[in-house]
Amino acid sequence: MPNRHFAKKPMSSISEQAEESEHSLKRTLSAYNLTSLGIGAIIGAGLFSITGLAAANNAGPAVTISFIIAAVGCAFAGLCYAEFASMIPVAGSAYTYSYATMGRFIAWVIGWDLVLEYAVGAATVSISWSRYLVKFLDLFHLHLPASFTMSPWDTATLADGTTVTGIVNLPAVFIVVMVSLLLIRGTKESAFFNNAIVVIKVSVVLVFIFLGWAYINTDNYVPYIPENTGTFGQYGWSGIFRAAAIIFFAYIGFDAVSTAAQEAKNPKRDMPIGILLSLGICTVLYILFAHVMTGLANYTEFKGQDGIAPVAVAIAHTPYAFMQKLVILAILGGYASVIMVMLLGQSRVFFSMSQDGFLPKVFSEVHPKFRTPWKSNALFCLFVSLFAAFVPARIVGEMTSIGTLFAFVLVCIGILVLRKTHPDLPRPFRTPLVPLIPILGVLTCFGMMASLPADTWIRLIAWMAVGVLIYYFYSRFHAKH
Repeated sequence: MPNRHFAKKPMSSISEQAEESEHSLKRTLSAYNLTSLGIGAIIGAGLFSITGLAAANNAGPAVTISFIIAAVGCAFAGLCYAEFASMIPVAGSAYTYSYATMGRFIAWVIGWDLVLEYAVGAATVSISWSRYLVKFLDLFHLHLPASFTMSPWDTATLADGTTVTGIVNLPAVFIVVMVSLLLIRGTKESAFFNNAIVVIKVSVVLVFIFLGWAYINTDNYVPYIPENTGTFGQYGWSGIFRAAAIIFFAYIGFDAVSTAAQEAKNPKRDMPIGILLSLGICTVLYILFAHVMTGLANYTEFKGQDGIAPVAVAIAHTPYAFMQKLVILAILGGYASVIMVMLLGQSRVFFSMSQDGFLPKVFSEVHPKFRTPWKSNALFCLFVSLFAAFVPARIVGEMTSIGTLFAFVLVCIGILVLRKTHPDLPRPFRTPLVPLIPILGVLTCFGMMASLPADTWIRLIAWMAVGVLIYYFYSRFHAKH
């Protein structure tokens, strides 16, 4: 019965699922909370490191143009997400959208892909959080034992020259457990925490922009677009587009807003606002940040830097050395909110897949008091903590990106399919210029995927192969639709 693999979930069933009951998630999020959730997911440490590296190696001062190009690429997918989120206001994001438009097998594929994006992403970010916590405490002469801040496969050279091998990354485990407990306690409390973190990191970005603006040296903008070195992607317009592909990943995160649709007070109105407004605010901040950074220091000064070093180079051209501590604080806060949004998204995708029978019932069991999928949160707390404790971040660094872009591609295709198959469905928000916008979204996102290394594709294919086995031996026999 091959057609059963492409059976679609009826829109009437999705509408029933969206109704609030004692077994459903609690609707507590406003448009402000959703926008803050998006900003919390988008602004991570990438802004502080990627900007300088893309300027140094690819675009020069014209990295600001790269940010605009990357934002336009994200907007294509964002507009498609906004239409779906207003039409299908339930947890599950791209998974639920795919089930309604392309059938159960494609829905399973995208759901399994989102597991990769959120769970692996949260683990990777928690490892980076640990690294920056060590840096932050070092500034105050507080030193954690190096062997308990790394995985067993990592080593570090101490100040006295001795080499230490890691045992377990305890700070990474700590942040995953704390965030998971917060998510179990309730979405409203998690949103309050996220709002506070967003205020901190946006404030630091604004302080850098406003204090740094007075020390901009306009000579650093000449030439604004450096000549191409003879190699594709190194300056000139090819460098601007290569930088846009790199910078694109600094925008990833707005899609996680759509996983919280079933906890929004007025999802049909507020989901498009949350997705598009968070993307718009971050775009403006990114462009201003890049403009000040490349104005303070010549783009060539950022070569060979990593971590927060590019920002430190720019700060050195001002009398405000204290900003370096603020930047690390913003990175810690930024990573914490990114982990929270990823774990939130992960549990909500599994909540929807479990309700549909693809996964065991345990993933959709709601806490009687907090109305959160607490068992799912607890299981992922354990899984992500183990990953963060014992696996080095470099192994899966780019898997989050390819998983996200794959979801973007399917969402854009889903809009095309749904406009054809259900043209009369009420759409509180409509993606403009269909089919042009979704097609551009598919081309842009697939182009970004194509620019990723071959080993990232191999890991994605291997992960998907495992998912297909689970589908054929379990999920297809238990699916409700």
